[in-house]
Amino acid sequence: MIDARVEKMAEVITGYCTGVRPGDKVAIRGGTLAVPLIRALYAEVVRAGAYPLPLLGVEGARHALFEHGSDEQIQFIHDPMRRIFETYDVIINVDAAANTKAGSRLPREKVALAQRATTEILQTVLSRYEKGELRWIETIYPTQAYAQDASMSLDQYERFLFGACLPDMSDPVAYCKNLSAQQQKAVDWLQGKKRIRVEGAGVDLRMEITGRPFVNCDGKANLPDGEIYTCPVEDSIEGYVKVSYPSVYNGTEVRGVELRIERGRVSEAKAEKGEAYLLEMLGLDQGARQVGEFAIGTNEGITEATGNTLLDEKIGGSFHIALGASAPDAGGSNGSALHWDLVTDLKAGGRISADGEVFYEGGKLLL
Repeated sequence: MIDARVEKMAEVITGYCTGVRPGDKVAIRGGTLAVPLIRALYAEVVRAGAYPLPLLGVEGARHALFEHGSDEQIQFIHDPMRRIFETYDVIINVDAAANTKAGSRLPREKVALAQRATTEILQTVLSRYEKGELRWIETIYPTQAYAQDASMSLDQYERFLFGACLPDMSDPVAYCKNLSAQQQKAVDWLQGKKRIRVEGAGVDLRMEITGRPFVNCDGKANLPDGEIYTCPVEDSIEGYVKVSYPSVYNGTEVRGVELRIERGRVSEAKAEKGEAYLLEMLGLDQGARQVGEFAIGTNEGITEATGNTLLDEKIGGSFHIALGASAPDAGGSNGSALHWDLVTDLKAGGRISADGEVFYEGGKLLL
């Protein structure tokens, strides 16, 4: 018997999040552990009168490419995949890792080569999303690996994850709309502001946002969701931050990251764990050292870090910066194969001000 929470999640993803319509071409991408959700999504897409295409990834299969493939093989983008990103109406991505650290010992230079090869695809997706040509959602399905990273049993993690995605099982769409309305108040208040400052234990950042809108993230691109973000003026960010939460990027964990930022770019970087990998990613391409995004987490249902950025960046009482690619819908222009969100807690006395007026303090929006 299928879990009622899975069926409800599929309804929310195809209805509220992506608004699947008759005639849409819909790609559903995910690992084999996510089959229950993929099956439910497929059924909902069919009911909507659209055309679902399930694309199942096999855990670990791609490792052979990095261990034995030539540079040409590693950089090759298959035409069918390129066509999906360029022409499909909806793409649903379901993360469902069996081993979140499986890629940590792959040849890093080859993984970086593959990542650089996807830059064009990433820019296509961002551009089509901004124009409204593509509806895109990233979500997560509970697995033992995610539960282990969060120091929970699978049952505990399921309750945690479904609770973050569907806080109100009786009417999850109404909850999403309420979240959207609350966040929009902050977005509207920030409209026209020129400067942002973030202060707290281990952080002092200053940036200009003149002409850069904040974007309301209310379940239309991620599930769970709950953040507002902008792309600061590229050369304006100054200061430092000691990132309080660990981060896992492409299967490699980095902890205790400290960054100094000058004229919008990382000038100094170190980490207690994974420093070599951090520096390698900062050298991925010309845009990797650029701060491409500034965001504030608002989801109070996510109260602790789990090692999964999709969840951790939404933690109520946190903020994050993203290194690398910026989002066109927030006025950003930086291009990179990297987009790495680094999340910092602000609940213990931190505050954010706009044009000198504090609007976020102790982990709460004051508006």
